Amino acid sequence: MNLKWLEDWFEKIEPKGKWSWLGSTYEAFHTFAFTPKTVTKRGSHIRDAVDMKRSIIIVVIALIPALLFGMWNIGHQTAISTGADWHWFYMWWFGFLRMLPMIAVSYIVGLFIEFAFAQYRGHEVNEGFLATGLLIPMIVPVTTPLWQLALAVAFAVIIGKEVFGGSGMNFLNPALVARAFLFFAYPTHMSGDKVWIANDLWGSDAIAGATPMGQLATGTHLSASALDMLIGTIPGSTCETSVIAIALGAILLLMTGIASWRIMLSVFLGGGAMGLLFNAIGYNDYMQLPFYYHFLMGGFAFGAVFMATDPVTAAQTNTGKWIYGLLIGAFAVLLRVCNPAYPEGMMLSILFMNCMAPLIDHCVVAANIKRRERRALK
Repeated sequence: MNLKWLEDWFEKIEPKGKWSWLGSTYEAFHTFAFTPKTVTKRGSHIRDAVDMKRSIIIVVIALIPALLFGMWNIGHQTAISTGADWHWFYMWWFGFLRMLPMIAVSYIVGLFIEFAFAQYRGHEVNEGFLATGLLIPMIVPVTTPLWQLALAVAFAVIIGKEVFGGSGMNFLNPALVARAFLFFAYPTHMSGDKVWIANDLWGSDAIAGATPMGQLATGTHLSASALDMLIGTIPGSTCETSVIAIALGAILLLMTGIASWRIMLSVFLGGGAMGLLFNAIGYNDYMQLPFYYHFLMGGFAFGAVFMATDPVTAAQTNTGKWIYGLLIGAFAVLLRVCNPAYPEGMMLSILFMNCMAPLIDHCVVAANIKRRERRALK
């Protein structure tokens, strides 16, 4: 397709003179449509076909299976809750209509702040929020009020990223910062049974299903089977329930080299090891839960694939990635089993290890330096 007309139009509207201060905004839209004309002119750098824009787009594509299934599951859980007999497409359409405003609010608020900071600082608009803006509505309950979601997005972008210098300078995952803000600022909208089901159209008396994590935290018998949790036909955060859909995204991220397989694998190894340790102790029913159930419940799989592997907030050294991932998995299961008041431990585990990642890398590098010094003295 010949897009010369579009390129000519961009050249025609390029801000000049008194409008030159809009250069950052113009550059953002222009580079979204076309490859930038400028290249790095100084400093050591690697020329590669995969730039940040392509990396972020691959992450967005990898999120699509979980997003589409999540939309269907919103309708599916609502149909079960209300006793409605809906066709599968209507279930998906219902979920699509519920998710669309959330995605729109996330992108509008987040991108507005990103553009404002870029204009004020006079630097380019980074593409990182294209993924973050989609991740945030995917990891919160479907009943989250839009105004709360807008506040969470603003908090995540301003406090979680821009105050540290913008994309690439933040040490906390912005999407998880938004979720943590909602959890601690509005706990009644992030916990309980009814928040996971879009039953507000039928009133608060509609039957609500409990998540597997909620059932275990209250000592209730686990009603969902391992197959149900693997497929994702259970209540939960909007797009975190289907391990199969998440696995499809993981395959794409691993094939393209966008995500670190060391981090992804070590998260599951750490969670499995902690689960086996609790199985050996067997003090209560939660400790006796098969270790692999932890991989299927809550946001464990989603966090391991899309959150823990964030290259900006994760450990950078290869050895550090193993340590970083192992501790995330272990802490997540530890928080789940030992803290009934907070049944989902993945969010806090990743945020805590985000803070520890620089220390881990420092220790790994320091150990390597000492090892080479000893080798040189022999």
